[in-house]
Amino acid sequence: MATNSASSISEQLIPIFNGDRYEFWSIKMKTLFKSSELWDLVENGYAEEDEAQRLRENKKKDSKALFYIQQAMHDSVFSRIAVAETSTKVWDILKKEFHRSTKVMTFKLQSLRRDFENSFMKSSESVQDYLSRVSTIVNHMKAYGDKIIDETVIAKGIRSLNKRFDHVVAAIEESHNLFDYCFDELMSSLQAHEDRLNASQEKGEEKAFQINGESSVKGKSEVSNSRGCRGRGSFRGRVRGRGQA
Repeated sequence: MATNSASSISEQLIPIFNGDRYEFWSIKMKTLFKSSELWDLVENGYAEEDEAQRLRENKKKDSKALFYIQQAMHDSVFSRIAVAETSTKVWDILKKEFHRSTKVMTFKLQSLRRDFENSFMKSSESVQDYLSRVSTIVNHMKAYGDKIIDETVIAKGIRSLNKRFDHVVAAIEESHNLFDYCFDELMSSLQAHEDRLNASQEKGEEKAFQINGESSVKGKSEVSNSRGCRGRGSFRGRVRGRGQA
């Protein structure tokens, strides 16, 4: 029952390939095949000379892998692999047609590295949004074969924050070895610091609002009292005037 359930879930989560972003699709499919112990067969095929029982098992596995790939094909792409009878042949067809050339991959990777180096936190950007943006670039770089290490990503992340994070960055650099500091831990530390900054700012704004409100009320009260005094003085003056007359 558990195996059937897992198989059903896998089939529901098959990523659909429409001819675009082959590198990312192939990574997902490799993971799917490995989870079902099919990747070695898809990558290398099977020997027709195997004993009958083993050959039947391999053909059954290959049919399952072929089914996964066929299910993953958009109608616009399916016709290109429809005649292939084994998962290995289908995989080779897709790789030859859609896998980018080394030259194109190198150009794309250079562009991503530029984006990585030139990324800085915007004044209106939250820590989560900024680090998620950096993480997306890094994941793309890795998909194109870059061997960038976590320490490089963390160092870039903390040195490209805006100035209000200077204190926490200094604390992180003093108390942590970046080789042992993971990206998720960095994001958690910075988000906690950001929450404290936002709470402090809100408290300051609320206090300023209260002070302004009290000043406004006090000012109105003084104006009211001043007018009252002038009125009484003027009234007494008029009384004295009539008395003199």
